[in-house]
Amino acid sequence: MLKLYGGARSRASIVQWYLEELGLPYEFALLEMQTGEHRQPAYLDINPFGKVPAITEGDFKLWESGAILLYLSEKYDSLLATPEQHATAIQWVMFANATLGPGVFVESSREKEMPRLFAALNPIFQRQSFVMGDRFTVADVAIGSTLAYMPIMLKINFEGYEAIAAYVKQILERPAFQKTIGARTS
Repeated sequence: MLKLYGGARSRASIVQWYLEELGLPYEFALLEMQTGEHRQPAYLDINPFGKVPAITEGDFKLWESGAILLYLSEKYDSLLATPEQHATAIQWVMFANATLGPGVFVESSREKEMPRLFAALNPIFQRQSFVMGDRFTVADVAIGSTLAYMPIMLKINFEGYEAIAAYVKQILERPAFQKTIGARTS
């Protein structure tokens, strides 16, 4: 069985959200970060850097939320059937982790990057319901979680970017989101 390792308030909730969307059975191992459980030899064998999230599936070990999302997508999500669809999903997961998140969550870059990023994202959501078109995919987990955390953590309300606001609203209403990330933020 797949086992997800995470902390109480960690990016593991993003992976957990996707596991719930996929309907996969999994075990969640909540590590006590305050007591250093993530720095113990048993966990360092899974992730030598002692960071969460990580997963194990049999003898297979994987860490980094983006890599885990892409692995789960490749193995369990039949919606991405072509190499082009997989590449596009990879593009969006990498964009969420390397461009969108740092561009908005890093205070020194927020003023410059946020308007540029939102101005490019907003028309996408004016044209389509989800990141990659009319279906929810792993790209929505990566982009949707990043955007959903902005009002919670930074008090960003997407004023002037109504399509992004509408997209985030539909993400927040998803049952799997409510069960995982939503349960931790309310």
